[in-house]
Amino acid sequence: MTARPATRTLFAATGTALAALALAACGSGSSDTGAAASEESTSLSHVHGLGVDPADERVYVATHNGLHTVAKGQKPKLVGDRKDDFMGFTVTGDSAFVASGHGAPGSDRPGNVGLIETKDAGTTWTSRSLSGEADFHSLDSAKGVVYGYEGGRIRVSSDLKSWDDRATLEAFDLAVSPNGDTLLATTAEGVVTSTDGGRSFAKGAGPVQAFLSWPTEKSLFGIGPSGKLSRSEDGGKTWKQLTAVPGGQPQALTAVNADHVLAATQTGVYESRDGGKTFTELAPLAS
Repeated sequence: MTARPATRTLFAATGTALAALALAACGSGSSDTGAAASEESTSLSHVHGLGVDPADERVYVATHNGLHTVAKGQKPKLVGDRKDDFMGFTVTGDSAFVASGHGAPGSDRPGNVGLIETKDAGTTWTSRSLSGEADFHSLDSAKGVVYGYEGGRIRVSSDLKSWDDRATLEAFDLAVSPNGDTLLATTAEGVVTSTDGGRSFAKGAGPVQAFLSWPTEKSLFGIGPSGKLSRSEDGGKTWKQLTAVPGGQPQALTAVNADHVLAATQTGVYESRDGGKTFTELAPLAS
């Protein structure tokens, strides 16, 4: 898949490192099939999302070639039998995830799968809406409402069936506050803030972040285009830099709580249990 115009414009405006990040995140829009895919089924590449199932604290990695679980000292395991390109991905509850992306070649699924949902931790998926139409590149949720970035616009749904189209903007990632009253987006001008559910956004502020994750009110995490992790205690108004995650350019970021942080970079999936101060590798990424 080619980079969507909004993303290309965003990262061209902020330098070559961000441009490379945008292209890497978008991938080629198709999944490998045949013997090559089978041989690589336990290796990870092109990570688009991370999550932890509250039911059993298992770590999930949404990739260009399916959804995998990872654990320290173990090889990644493909969940179910779908090797779709999972672009947008977020955990919504116990064993419940929503996702978007592209059906694997040779499957009966469309190029854009729309919004899909699993209630059994990724073993099976159900199409909920916009099949054949939408390709969400970022998804987040709070208080039963799902926020998505698709086609250069914010789209919001409380039932996964009908969508309210809100502001248009050039963004890369979204994060909603735990109480659902504030929506953030990463842009070339910094992090932009909406207090009306994504209908309008204030001017960008603070350092440029590639990805955001907001697990608790005073623990907003952001990772910049070079992999430097920061934390904000005031909703993104001010930031404190914590450390550089190993591996350089980031591919995904998820904070489970104030202490448990997951990040994917060019070289692997990494985990912190001390609030982002130090990281250990859960699984390497294939080059």
